[in-house]
Amino acid sequence: MLYTIAIILLILWLLGLVTSYTLGGFIHILLVIAIIVVIIKLIRGEKIL
Repeated sequence: MLYTIAIILLILWLLGLVTSYTLGGFIHILLVIAIIVVIIKLIRGEKIL
């Protein structure tokens, strides 16, 4: 589930970069959240892919 959320957040972030559509720092916050989710999965020892 965390992996799915991370993928969705990364896609939204990339979409924001491509379209140059940013709501303040919202897109960058999504990137940070996605990275944190991936790090949590690594710490727990779960497979990422």
